[in-house]
Amino acid sequence: MAVLTQILGWFGTLLILFAYFLVSFKKIDVHSRQFQLMNLIGALTLGVHVYYQKSWPALFLEIVWGGIALIALCKKSA
Repeated sequence: MAVLTQILGWFGTLLILFAYFLVSFKKIDVHSRQFQLMNLIGALTLGVHVYYQKSWPALFLEIVWGGIALIALCKKSA
């Protein structure tokens, strides 16, 4: 299980960083569905790792990060 959570954690970290890179270099728009999905998936997968590690402050960050992305996605759908 530890190896799987490490892989998920790295995937989430890289996905969030890649989303930030794409926005910073104007490859995608900050308001795009892609950006929000990358943040949501990144927060979920990284959240699995930090939960497994019992890193509560980091888990709180990932819950809020994912929540913001989810709210933004729902607003886009409406």
